[in-house]
Amino acid sequence: MKRREQQTPDLKKVYADLHLHIGRTDSGLPVKISGSRDLTFRNIAHEAAERKGISLIGVIDAHSPGVQQDIAALLDSGEMSELAAGGIRYRNVTLLPGAEIEVRDQGMAGPAHYLCYMPSFDAMQSFTAWMSGYMKNVQLSSQRIYVTGRHLQEETRKRGGLFIPAHIFTPHKSLLGSAATRIGDVLDPELIDAVELGLSADSAMAGWIPDLDRYPFLTNSDAHSLRKIGREYNALHMMEPSFEELKMVLEGRDGRGIAANYGLNPLLGKYHRTYCKACGALANGTAVHGNCPDCGSGKLVGGVMDRIERLALESGREKPSEAARPSYMYQIPLDFMPGLGPKLLDRLLGRFGTEMNILHEVPYELLAGEAGSQLASLICGAREGKVALQSGGGGTYGKVNVIQEEV
Repeated sequence: MKRREQQTPDLKKVYADLHLHIGRTDSGLPVKISGSRDLTFRNIAHEAAERKGISLIGVIDAHSPGVQQDIAALLDSGEMSELAAGGIRYRNVTLLPGAEIEVRDQGMAGPAHYLCYMPSFDAMQSFTAWMSGYMKNVQLSSQRIYVTGRHLQEETRKRGGLFIPAHIFTPHKSLLGSAATRIGDVLDPELIDAVELGLSADSAMAGWIPDLDRYPFLTNSDAHSLRKIGREYNALHMMEPSFEELKMVLEGRDGRGIAANYGLNPLLGKYHRTYCKACGALANGTAVHGNCPDCGSGKLVGGVMDRIERLALESGREKPSEAARPSYMYQIPLDFMPGLGPKLLDRLLGRFGTEMNILHEVPYELLAGEAGSQLASLICGAREGKVALQSGGGGTYGKVNVIQEEV
């Protein structure tokens, strides 16, 4: 019998942002205290479909019982539906139920945040029921759970979920930024599905850390408002936006994979360089350890770049890993563009459809005709890395300055 040739699946490029918070439930109950009040489950889905052009969304406050009431109502009404392959469908968008959870293992220098995604609404409800026995207020976002990181990994895997350390280098509440210097000291390396880089790091920077060589990298927005959705995102090769397809992407199975990471240039991140809270000095090109070189104060907010340099030195790695990885594209969100206010953005969306179209597809001439040459130059220049940036630090974002050369 003639052997049938294996067919390559017809894969699509799907934009995904897998770290979005919920500010309030539909009834007004707080979830993420620092999140916008209009950041509800339904509004996230609508924003992603109507304005952002992002088809796979990770809602990491779906563990909250109040949020689960909203989801149940949307499913009961037929406005949303569950996919057999995992996820909740709204029009052309799939929302993955997830949770961001804080752990501080015994002996850890500080706490760390972890992202846990579940394949179904039932699995997330089961996860919530388990967490409520070890957490003081399961209604709220990013709460401390009083179990070990390994225990959390096991409970995630038991339900078929995905486990991803969040914003892994940031100086506050991250695995390698504030908790530990080696992953194996606090987690089971075999039960990690990917790592999230965070706004102040990119793939090249993470390549200095040997512990990370085995994991795929993700870039997500950590959005606390509707407007921040998609400030970092991923392009994924998959058949359709669903939980099972995301799992295959992270495993690199059957042609699935990460096509590209789109993230802020690390200079724009809030914690790129070390910042002195006493005098306001920001490290500029030189790693800072100990006291501030300007005023001598020890009140420093650690910078991601400085932290990575220290971890690389401790590991003995002398140059970044040369392992092949997806391209990391420096994407400046429209929210960062000087001169682009809400009214102009609405006009651009009315003309060109979604933010993904504006950022990636619309040519300079059309943008200039609608928004003027200066803004069109910034948007198109950002596609090619031709925008000058001012470094961020100490909790303050960097800034977009001027075009370095003509587009």
